[in-house]
Amino acid sequence: MLNPHREIVCPVCKVIFSQARRGRFSVLALWLAGAFAMGVLVKQVGMPPLVGFLAAGFAFGAAGIEPTPMLLELSEAGVLLLLFAVGLKLRFRNLVRFEVWGTALLHLAVMALVAGASLHYVGGLDWPIALILGTALGFSSTVLAAKMLESRRELRAFHGRVSIGILIVQDVVAVALLAATSGHSPSPYALLVLLLPLARPLLARVLDLVGHDELLVLFGAVLALAAGGWAFETLGLGNELGALVLGTLLSDHRRAQELSKAIWGLKEFLLIGFFLSIGLSGPPTTEVLVLAGLATLLMPVKAALFFWLLLRVGLRARSSFIASLSLASYSEFGLIVASNATNAGLLDSQWLVFAALIVALSFAISAPLNRIAHKIFERYEHLLTRFESERRHPDDSPISLGDADIVIMGMGRTGTGAYIYLHEHGKHVVGIDNDPAKIERHIADGRRVIYGDLEDPNFNELLNTENISAILLAVPDLEAKLFACRQLRKRGFEGLISATYLYAEERDKMAEAGCDVTHSFFAEAGTGFAISTLDRLTT
Repeated sequence: MLNPHREIVCPVCKVIFSQARRGRFSVLALWLAGAFAMGVLVKQVGMPPLVGFLAAGFAFGAAGIEPTPMLLELSEAGVLLLLFAVGLKLRFRNLVRFEVWGTALLHLAVMALVAGASLHYVGGLDWPIALILGTALGFSSTVLAAKMLESRRELRAFHGRVSIGILIVQDVVAVALLAATSGHSPSPYALLVLLLPLARPLLARVLDLVGHDELLVLFGAVLALAAGGWAFETLGLGNELGALVLGTLLSDHRRAQELSKAIWGLKEFLLIGFFLSIGLSGPPTTEVLVLAGLATLLMPVKAALFFWLLLRVGLRARSSFIASLSLASYSEFGLIVASNATNAGLLDSQWLVFAALIVALSFAISAPLNRIAHKIFERYEHLLTRFESERRHPDDSPISLGDADIVIMGMGRTGTGAYIYLHEHGKHVVGIDNDPAKIERHIADGRRVIYGDLEDPNFNELLNTENISAILLAVPDLEAKLFACRQLRKRGFEGLISATYLYAEERDKMAEAGCDVTHSFFAEAGTGFAISTLDRLTT
């Protein structure tokens, strides 16, 4: 809503806002127009649109616009859909690994001491509340990390899975922290969530029944907002955790990826409200601005600590660096903790503004850096690799292909068909995919398929292609295929590279990237269709 007590200096703003007060323009329309304008503007200078959405929120806040309940509800819905989509790509077994829970808890302990001491001595807070707020500063933004990893298609990469696992552990700690600051503990009925795995067959059955259209989107929204969000919040466990858990229940389903894609557009639209709402938190005082500036200086410390811990558990320097950079921002949970502490009388209201400001600043700093994360690593690779441990995590080690002479990257329907054909013709084939559930199904069917992430910039360095004569790229994403071609040629692979394409303009791009043979999905499908028909006619 508009703040009638704040003076608006800009004459144009006066006209626009006066019309908004009269109802000719809705505030929602202003939000959308402002977010779009700022998003386009920052995109022109190479930054992700979400930085523009944050800037639009701060501009609106400075101009006298305050967040309305509608914006906050849309914002929360966007966050829950994002976390639900993240859950669809997770496996519970990934959370029990030491590199996940060990790193998360050790990092939180150190950050609680470092940030807590800073808040005590610099901010003047008492030790108990300083440690609570310090722990909150140790949380990383699930929204930003997931958004950045998703935009680079790295959620299924090893460093992506570790990052999201760490975030989930942080979310569990956050639930306890929120209970401590709000004075409310989880309901005794919260133990019922332990029975959720029993509901998996029913949820899977419903997912099979809803089809491929609007019911699929609605099903995802109901699970994220109602079954995950509302139900978990009612039990005192936090709606964010609920959305993650509900998504994870369906992560092994064959249609999990389709469901994730179905809710993508709705999720992206609603998340605009989240980034706007952060900027609309309120005007900071000079003291808060200074403290927020000092808090941003802790971000490199936070990232460096993640980097060091991940190296110690056996991750490569690249994986550790990319993961630590994605976890460097401050979390929206810090806002919730500060809000609860303020409502409980433990903090002054300006600390809530401080929390909002450091989250927004960390987003504005982290987002563009994450966009060029791999380029930054390559620039300083010679320095960062010196810190690698001699111990190497098995999921982050060189990939052995055995006696295979043909590699198929991407074991979906196209890759599986190619595998079967080549195997039947006496070729030694190995398939590579980044979906553990898909790999397990192929192994159960007797195929040789191993884990590998085509979009990991260091993947081809780990891949031993010495005895490989041909590599088939059977993934749908054009950028992934172009990237793989360039990396394979850059690493000296001289064998045959074959790839599929959807549109005619993609063919030339793949040839320029180093692809030798290209096949059109549509043309080859038509040829196969005709051959099958003729075979039936002649029998």
